[in-house]
Amino acid sequence: SREEVKRLFSSLQGQYLLMAQIMYGCGLRLSECLRLRVQDVDFENDLIMVRSGKGDKDRSLMMPRTIRTSLEQHLVAIKDIHKKDISIGHGDASLPHALDKKYPRADKNWGWQWVFPAQKLSVDPQSGRIIRWHVHPSLIQRAMKEAVRNAGVIKMASCHTLRHSFATHLLEAGHTIRVIQELLGHKHVNT
Repeated sequence: SREEVKRLFSSLQGQYLLMAQIMYGCGLRLSECLRLRVQDVDFENDLIMVRSGKGDKDRSLMMPRTIRTSLEQHLVAIKDIHKKDISIGHGDASLPHALDKKYPRADKNWGWQWVFPAQKLSVDPQSGRIIRWHVHPSLIQRAMKEAVRNAGVIKMASCHTLRHSFATHLLEAGHTIRVIQELLGHKHVNT
């Protein structure tokens, strides 16, 4: 219910709260949230772009107004981390589809950095370079599990539950199933 979502959000904080708000507010899968890059956030048009979602499809989603300020502040903090990484000779991001060969210096570009980067640098097993990967899914999953318990929600709930709640609450608000299908990135209505 909407009330349970509010209680859940009040039991989360920091980047985990922001991640949950984005998954709920945009109907994102956990993997789509984790793979967001800075260039996928369009404050000018209030959009969040999902690139290569399930089925290798792209889609654009309205950014909820309620998270805009928090997301802007989060990105300012993340930019400071990126600048520090650059200053010590790192700051590389893993690029999709051999883009590092096409654009050799793009891996240090601010736009390619993860919106939710990991706390520590790590070695990329493919290239051998030291990079900052995105947050590991288990961290947000653990935070959600604890928040569900702390919020007193007695139903089973996970990150994916936020996606289902997004769709359910849109239906309850009178949006058509076709609109919801597109927002969720589903190929078929029955999905």
